[in-house]
Amino acid sequence: MPSANRATLNARARKILNAITQEYLSTGEAVGSRTVTRRYGIDLSPATVRNVMSDLEELGLIEQRHTSAGRIPTQLGLRFFVDSLLEVRQLSPQEQESLSNRYAFPTGAVDAALREAGKVLSDLSSHTVVVTLPRADAEVLHHVEFVRLRDSALLAVLVSKNGRVQNKLVQLAQAEPLTSDDLERIHNYLNDKLEGRTLAEVRHLVEAELASERVRYDALALRALRLQQQALPEPETNIYVTGQANLIGHLLDDEPHPNPERLKALLRALEDRRILAHLLEQTEAASSLQVFIGAEHGVPELADKSVVASAYSDGRRPIGALGIIGPTRMNYSRVIALVDFTAQLLSSVMTHPR
Repeated sequence: MPSANRATLNARARKILNAITQEYLSTGEAVGSRTVTRRYGIDLSPATVRNVMSDLEELGLIEQRHTSAGRIPTQLGLRFFVDSLLEVRQLSPQEQESLSNRYAFPTGAVDAALREAGKVLSDLSSHTVVVTLPRADAEVLHHVEFVRLRDSALLAVLVSKNGRVQNKLVQLAQAEPLTSDDLERIHNYLNDKLEGRTLAEVRHLVEAELASERVRYDALALRALRLQQQALPEPETNIYVTGQANLIGHLLDDEPHPNPERLKALLRALEDRRILAHLLEQTEAASSLQVFIGAEHGVPELADKSVVASAYSDGRRPIGALGIIGPTRMNYSRVIALVDFTAQLLSSVMTHPR
C-alpha cells in the first residue's frame, strides 16, 4: 500500500480528507461526496469529489466498507489528519480558570492530587484515564526518619521534595538495639548525606558506600546505611485508572452485541497494570504530548483504540505520565487540549508543592 506524506496530497485532496475525517469523527457515519460539498463549502462537483476520494482510497487514507456507502478514514488517514490537518483549539483563559477550579488538588498530598486529576479528566473527556504516579526512583529525597514501633522494628518515613510520603517497615536484628541518641545521629548522618538526591541516586550511593573499606570501620555509618538500604521502596510503577466504564460504553455504542472474547480482552487490558504502564512508557521517555492511533501503541488488546498522553515533570525531568484511552473516533482537538492542560497543572503541583 502506498504511504502518504505531506507532499503526496495537494490542497484539494487535503480539504476533502479533512472534511471526511471531521464528519466521521462527529457522526460516526460513512461520508459521501454530496455531504462533503454541501457541509464543508468545497466548490467542486460531486463527481470530482468522488475522483479525489478514489485517489485517497488508493493511498490507504480512506476506505469504503460497503459498496454503496460513503468513505471513512483509515488509521493511516487518522494519522495524517492528526499530524497535518488537525487544528487544536487552545483553551481560553476563562476555560483554563474554570478547569483549574475543578482540579481541587489536596494540599501536600501528591497521590490524592493525581487521583483527583484522573477523575476530573475522565469526567471532562468522557473517556478512560490512566495516570502513573511518580516513579519512586525519580523522586528527590527531602527528609528521612525512622520511628520506633517496638524494640525489633522501625517505621521508615521517606519524604520527597514534592511532598509525597512513603512508609516502610524495617526489621531490626535482636542483637542491634538502637537508643534514641543512636536514631538521632543516624537521622542527621543520612539527611546530610542524601538530601536532594533522587532515590535512584540514593540507592547507588548506599550500595557504593556499603562496599567501601572506609565504612567498615564506622559503626554508625554502617548501621545508618543498612537501615537506609532496607527503607528504600522497590522501583515499580503505580497507576490510577479512572472511567473504565466509558471505554466499555463506547464499545457498546458502536457494537450493541460485541464479540464476547473481544470484550474480555478489553477488560483484561484495563485491569492489567503492566499493560497500562507500557502504554505510557513511550510518552514519559519522549517527555512531550503523544497521540497513538490504533495499533501504534503496541498493545494488541487495545489495537482499535487511540491514546493521547503527556508526561508531567518536577521542573527538572519527567517523573510520570497521564493518558486518555478512547475509540479512534474521538474528538482529538478537545482531548489533546485537555491532556496538555492537565499535564501542565500536575507539573506545577510537582514543581511547587504547597
